[in-house]
Amino acid sequence: MWWKDSITKLSGVGIKRAADLERLGIATIGDLLYFYPRQGAYLDYSEVKTIRDLVPDGSKQLFKAKIFRINNVNRGKRSFVTITVYDNTGYADLYLFAGQRFLGRKFKPEDEVLISGRVKAGRLNKMVSPELLQAFDGDGTTPGILPVYSLTGSLTQNVMRKLVHEALTIAEQDLPESLPKRVLQKTNFLPRTEALKNIHFPVSKEKLNKARQRFIFEELFLLQCGLLYYRQGMEAQRAWQFANDGIKVQTVIKNLPFDLTDAQKKVWNEIAQDLETSRPMHRILQGDVGSGKTAVAALALVKAAENGYQSCIMAPTEILARQHFETLSNYLQPAGIKIGLLVGGMHKRAQSIENGVCSSGDMELWHDNIAVKQYKYRDDLLQDLRNGEIDVLVGTHALLQDDVVFKALALVVTDEQHRFGVEQRAKLVAKGEIGVHTLVMTATPIPRTLALTVYGDLDISKMEGLPPGRKPIKTLLYSEQQREAVYKGIRHQAELGHQVYVVCPLVEDSEEVVARSVEQVYLEMKETVLKGISTALIHGKMKSLEKDAIMTDFANGKISVLFSTTVIEVGVNVPNATLMVVENAERFGLAQLHQLRGRVGRGTEQSFCALMVGTEDSEAIERLQILASSEDGFYLAEQDLRLRGAGQLFGLRQHGLPDLHIADILRDTDIIVEARKMAQECVSNDTEREEIKQLVQMQLDERFQMIFNS
Repeated sequence: MWWKDSITKLSGVGIKRAADLERLGIATIGDLLYFYPRQGAYLDYSEVKTIRDLVPDGSKQLFKAKIFRINNVNRGKRSFVTITVYDNTGYADLYLFAGQRFLGRKFKPEDEVLISGRVKAGRLNKMVSPELLQAFDGDGTTPGILPVYSLTGSLTQNVMRKLVHEALTIAEQDLPESLPKRVLQKTNFLPRTEALKNIHFPVSKEKLNKARQRFIFEELFLLQCGLLYYRQGMEAQRAWQFANDGIKVQTVIKNLPFDLTDAQKKVWNEIAQDLETSRPMHRILQGDVGSGKTAVAALALVKAAENGYQSCIMAPTEILARQHFETLSNYLQPAGIKIGLLVGGMHKRAQSIENGVCSSGDMELWHDNIAVKQYKYRDDLLQDLRNGEIDVLVGTHALLQDDVVFKALALVVTDEQHRFGVEQRAKLVAKGEIGVHTLVMTATPIPRTLALTVYGDLDISKMEGLPPGRKPIKTLLYSEQQREAVYKGIRHQAELGHQVYVVCPLVEDSEEVVARSVEQVYLEMKETVLKGISTALIHGKMKSLEKDAIMTDFANGKISVLFSTTVIEVGVNVPNATLMVVENAERFGLAQLHQLRGRVGRGTEQSFCALMVGTEDSEAIERLQILASSEDGFYLAEQDLRLRGAGQLFGLRQHGLPDLHIADILRDTDIIVEARKMAQECVSNDTEREEIKQLVQMQLDERFQMIFNS
């Protein structure tokens, strides 16, 4: 198939240019055809203005001018580039910040450039963060509406346009349709070849919009089909069918140290109903920070054991796995449930003897009740697991290893699901002999449209509200001038015997990013305002064992102030932590800040979240005030999606799903619903389901094949 041919088959693509294209994800001719121009970045030469014609109304405008001068400006901690441009009607100033400052080196005076951006209302002839391109210099194409592509290395817009032209010429001769007959009959989409031509070189704005609509739908439709196809394959299996709640479930509920909230009862009812059918459960439990998801998961684990089956719960870090082990041990002991812990650092007995660790004894018991075992040796734990001596196994990614074999696995729970992909989840489920029930949990509230896309193969349970007794966290914004007051607050909380997190966006200082690094802040404070206070530093560049040791010491109260990057966004439960300080809070999304804030307020003492704001930008401050005004994670997630877009909020690739190239989950909500409805109709029909699978195997765009093959 020609679309799988190497990009080197095209004219002018040698080893160096092929390497540049590969950095953009373009290895084949098919990759090139589905490498769409940047959204909204087309150059319509019928709309090129002069500087005098620019209108300061906030709308996006295009004009051509020559560069007059380039200035690098440094104002304290802020640095930016100003470029003054001119034409025969006047002058204009361009302001370039952060990631655009390299343009000050790319261009020189008298270069002719095309400038696309928004002229802010009331700011005549002034553009902030516009796009700059070398002016059109002729490539054999009549100027009309020209595409603008992302570039790297030595690639230019003219080179990309020529390559796409050649690929489209090849496609014209033999390009199969990619949507099933039902979809084409029900819609008014452009044929595939015509759509590809008009997404790259539109003959009109109307044709461009039609081409975009077709490929937005196609992308979302194939993603939904893949998820539904995957789910249908899972549901075709027979699962272990559990009985109604018995004495062990009732015992655990009775002995919980709190009463279940109405939200917990509602969600548990949904899960219990799933477990009492012969169809495998595929459910995600969304619960806000501290809403009590672990207690609900515990009931599912007990229900499996009560019916004579095994279950497991997988957490993304060892510290979180150990926390689950201790919490579940307390919950499950009254019902006599046998629980074990498997983490990556456990030795086999043979290794331990050889290394002189220990020469006798098969396990170390850690119990008030024989049901709870802290295994010393990995092979002892795995033998008991194979023999059915362990009802519930708690662990990390170590659970995925081939030598972890269950006797009768019936339920898999994964915590902080966004840290695991579809393939990892499937590998764990495959350890059961027949269909295994699956419950995935996340403390990251996900807006409905995003959940529909990312978790299209799962039913969704939403648990809102906090357990009784939790005090609202007071969230306050502080400017640089108020730093001393925040420092005094940190020391005050430490002296009261409480613990504090200080979170920074960077590990170390950077020339490219104006923000405080955790190393800088840690060194600055430990010898000054926090002298005599127990402090520690943790960040993602450290080894896992080192990070786990520090987090364990913090959880045990040995460290009063922990300086960190976002590695503690999801982590250990420390009820004694009462203050979260976030440096350069404007650099974080609302959902992430809400997760960080959720590290405190887990005990009975009043807790605080101090947001240090390193900007005077009114939009950034307004966004942070949204966080200060609400503790509703679902509301904040919706606002984050609205303000930042789905790409930044929640990537798809980490779920084992393909990235979206043209669809936007916020903008294309209606198309998501339409695509899912049509996907359900197609996948439920045996003939059409096979047609879709065959179409996917013939795709120029191979992103969706892995879902259908999983």
